[in-house]
Amino acid sequence: MTDKDIAAKVHSSMYRQIQDRGIAIPVQILIDIGVLSKQDYENWRFGRVDYLERVCKANLRKLSIIMREVRVYGQKSALKPSWTFYGRWGEKKKPVTKLRFSKSGNEGIERGYATHYISHQMIAKHHQMADAKKDKSNCEDVL
Repeated sequence: MTDKDIAAKVHSSMYRQIQDRGIAIPVQILIDIGVLSKQDYENWRFGRVDYLERVCKANLRKLSIIMREVRVYGQKSALKPSWTFYGRWGEKKKPVTKLRFSKSGNEGIERGYATHYISHQMIAKHHQMADAKKDKSNCEDVL
């Protein structure tokens, strides 16, 4: 896969996520473009994998390109970056164990993977559509 192919796939995934939910999530992008399987993602979330990059089917150079393209698309599309805490699933103890994305644990790399990109306009549009559906169903209940 060339760098241009990677960029196109990343941008396509982000576009679809923004249209569908109003938010683009880097780990979902990795899944969408075939670099990360859902099973490997779940194993990482449950703490069975020590860091996410270990189970990605791309080398660090390609992962770096993917993450750069995520940032580029977010900036070009005026999306709001929002850091998100990733905790281990299935833990009953508090505080929940923070998951690692990279072997190095470098704060910049970790922050990149954990940053979601939000389109407030699309979220508002989704809320309006949901409200309209709710209003329509309430009207049908009355009839």
